[in-house]
Amino acid sequence: MAGDSEKTEYVKNYYGKELQGLHDLKTDACCCSDELCDPAIREIEKELDEEILTKFYGCGSPIPPALEGCRILDLGCGTGKDVYIASRLAGEEGYVIGVDMTDEQLEVAQRHLEPQMKRFGYSKPNVEFKKGYIEDLRKLGIEDNSIDIVMSNCVINLASDKEAVFKEIFRVLKPGGELYFSDVFTGRRVPEDIANDSLLHSECLGGAMYFEDFRRMMREAGCPDYRVASRHKVSINNPEISERVGMIDFYSMTVRAFKLESLENICEDYGQVAVYRGTIPGCVHVFELDDHHRFIAGKPMLVCGNTAMMLQETRFAFHFKITGDRSVHYGPFDCAPAHEKRGSEDETGGACC
Repeated sequence: MAGDSEKTEYVKNYYGKELQGLHDLKTDACCCSDELCDPAIREIEKELDEEILTKFYGCGSPIPPALEGCRILDLGCGTGKDVYIASRLAGEEGYVIGVDMTDEQLEVAQRHLEPQMKRFGYSKPNVEFKKGYIEDLRKLGIEDNSIDIVMSNCVINLASDKEAVFKEIFRVLKPGGELYFSDVFTGRRVPEDIANDSLLHSECLGGAMYFEDFRRMMREAGCPDYRVASRHKVSINNPEISERVGMIDFYSMTVRAFKLESLENICEDYGQVAVYRGTIPGCVHVFELDDHHRFIAGKPMLVCGNTAMMLQETRFAFHFKITGDRSVHYGPFDCAPAHEKRGSEDETGGACC
């Protein structure tokens, strides 16, 4: 969050001084349920120092597969939980940068750096923490086309200029790079009085993104098609806050998007077929690209042109065999998830989700 606005300073103080652990949160919007986490990730969590876990806040588990050797950026890294998980999955030849604006959170993350590297058995650190605002990554020296994967866990909703955040993300991503993040979304725009409430903003409710506004921001950032990996309704477990925001439907969603040229704003049929080779670590039998693309190893699956690009022109290319190209067009591709096929226009998706 760039600048010194009242809400920004409140968020800094809230996460830096007021909160001492998950039990201090007023709602569960910023709490990640264990059921959202991959079992392999839960195993890595056992290798992390307890302080990293107890003082970390998030609404999902935005750790994508196939991270070996990748250069990864975590926006709003907090105490570094997701940074260290990604460090373990990326291996010693990978590299992870964590960015946060809160001194107290970064102090915890930095203090555990050496012990965690030793625990992972690394001869040199593959992690770096930077203090700064996620709207201005250039100021932190993060160059154009330099990052394989951008992650974030329930932080973009806190940003004062979300459009700037998404533009920065797609600036720093390499061609074929991936944005994979969890955050709080809504089915309607948050009323001004709630959006301007510093406490509700800090609890990840006031700045929650309306689905359609998010779609428009992604389009402006150059990404006409993103995918929803998971979606869960947020329960507000505080009666006073629930009464105040009860007209708003909040969702914790994990979203993935790729920096790819030539993505189309609807799914188009070119007769392409994808076969998953079963080679992604932890996904030997099945790989789920999103909430309606579940690839079974060895089984041919018809895919739209956008999906073919996401598999063929990214780090997943090694793991898939794509048959066909865009030389022949067969019209629109029926690629929507079940809730769209029922005839209701759902705000949660880009072209294909």
